[in-house]
Formats: sequence, C-alpha cells, structure tokens
Amino acid sequence: MTTMANMSFLVAYHDNITNPTMSSSASVKESDCIIEDGFLSIMLPIFYTIICVIGLLSNLLALWVFYFNQKKATSISTYMKHLALADLLLLLCLPFRISYHIGQYAWLAKCYFCKIIGAFFYINMYVSIAFLVLISLDRYLKITRPLRKFRIHNMKWSSCISMGVWVLTILLMLPFIVLSIVKSKESKCFHYKKQTLTAGLMNMVAVIFIFILSLLFLVSYAKIAVKLYRISLGKKREQIRKVRTRAILKTFIVLAIYIVCFMPYHIVRIPYILSQIDIIPSCQSKHILHVANELVLCLSALNSCLDPIIYFFLSNSFRRTIMYTFHGKFNKTFPKTNGTMNSFKSITEI
Repeated sequence: MTTMANMSFLVAYHDNITNPTMSSSASVKESDCIIEDGFLSIMLPIFYTIICVIGLLSNLLALWVFYFNQKKATSISTYMKHLALADLLLLLCLPFRISYHIGQYAWLAKCYFCKIIGAFFYINMYVSIAFLVLISLDRYLKITRPLRKFRIHNMKWSSCISMGVWVLTILLMLPFIVLSIVKSKESKCFHYKKQTLTAGLMNMVAVIFIFILSLLFLVSYAKIAVKLYRISLGKKREQIRKVRTRAILKTFIVLAIYIVCFMPYHIVRIPYILSQIDIIPSCQSKHILHVANELVLCLSALNSCLDPIIYFFLSNSFRRTIMYTFHGKFNKTFPKTNGTMNSFKSITEI
C-alpha cells in the first residue's frame, strides 16, 4: 500500500512538472475574475434618477437666481454660481449612467463616448470640490479676519479665480482622459477596470491631495468654531440662543456636506485603486470594492442635490426665492431688509 501511494505521488508530481497549466489553474481563475453589478443594476438607476430630477430642478432655480434675480453680486455668490453650474453639468452625465445600468450600454461603448462622459463626470465633481473649498475659504477669512479686505473677496478676482478653477481642473484631468482612452479596451462603461501602475499612481496622488485638502478643511473650521465661541462670550444668553442655531448651520453646512458626500468616496478609493493594480489580488475583494465604489460614487453625486442647502443658508436672494415659491409669490419683488443685525449675526451673513 505504501509503495502504491508513493507511486501515485510521483505520477502526480511528474504531471505537474510536465503540464504547468494544472499547477497554475488557481491563478488562471484569479486572472479570469468577472465582476458583476448584481443588485447595483437595480438600485443605482433608481438613486441616480431621483438625484437627477431633484438636482436639475434645484440647480436650475439657483442659476436663475444667481444670474437674473440677485440684487448685489458678491464673491461668495460668484463661487456658488459656478458651483451650481458644475452640479448641473454633472447631473447631465447621470442619464448616461442610468442607461448603462439598465443594460443599454452597447451604443455608449462606441467611439469611447462612455469614457468621455466618465471624464466629464469627474471633472465636474472635482470642480464642485474646488468651489466648496473657495466658499469655505471666503467664510473663513470673513469670520476670522472681518476687518481686512482680501483679494478673494473682490468681484474681479473671484471671477478670475473661478475661471482658473475650470481651466486648471480640465488640464489636470487630461492625462487621466488620455490614459483611459488609449490603454482601456473594455467594452463596458462605468465599470471596474484594471489599471496600469502609472494610472494607479496618478489616481493615488489625486486621493492624497484630497485628504490634505480635507485636513485643511478641518483645521480652518476648528478656527472658525473658536472665533464664534469667543464672540458669543460677550453676548447675553438670550441673544446667543436666538442666533446660535442659525450661525452654526450657516457656518458648518459646507463642511458637513463635504464630509458626507466626498470623504467616503475617497476613503474607498485607496483599496479600490490597489485592487485595480493587483496589489489586492483577491477576486472576492475586487467585487466588494467595486460595489462599495459604485455606492460611494452615488453618494458623491448626491452632492448636487445638497449644495442648494448651502445656497439657502448663505444667499439671501436664493432663500427669499424659495420662501416666495412656497407661498405662491414667486414673481414678487424681494423686500428690502429692515433693521440692523448684531455683530454675532452679521458675521455669519454674506
């Protein structure tokens, strides 16, 4: 019996040596890993449709207010106007993603159309992040240094900075677009794809930059919180109670939306990129990361619906338009503000 067992072992060993395909069957299966959308093909079209409808209505209203129905343009309203435009352009990409997820993607794959739409989506997403940063910087300087006038608050400068954001973001995205079109031969759109090491490193640098930006976000808002607390020390309790909630909302709404919409996406991007360049080789891990990436990407698109909340709290013109709309007085001329505001309240106004 022992002799027979030894002979069978030698035969198996000989087969593995002479036929290497048998010994590498596991690696072949890993290389043939197929990532399926599964339940995403049902959930994502629903979520994207809701986001698209709500976002289009709210951002079209915002653009109408900022362009045609605003008494006095300010630096922060300039940034909000461009933010609304970026959100609107991003929302125009969603019908193509909806079309893909419901199975109508064959026509999208032609002429790299889906790759262009994908790049357009990310350009507007990062432009939105840039304008959220500019709005936060504007607020930070006005609250922490209210007696100084910075160039960022000048209308001419704010307009030039806004145009610079668009040009710079497009230029920075060009290498990603070129690599996507030249290297990728996938027939599917908006789907998990393997990346070259160069593309993976470029994506990782972008993620690290966003994390550095997020750290600056947190530091600046911590300083704003300290400033507001010091101002409140000199006020009576009744005055503080009246304006505290509104001041907090007006000040920290940008930070809250940024954290909710963009931080989960960039946290997931780290292992996702590592799986694309096969540092994480497990097929199961790749599938989980694909699902997670699509869900947090949907969350980042939700930013287009949440940004109008920022306009409501930071723009008097937008807030009045919303209030008149709810009261059936959309075409009514905006009334003039009456009375004066105390220093704690006025420091949170535009």
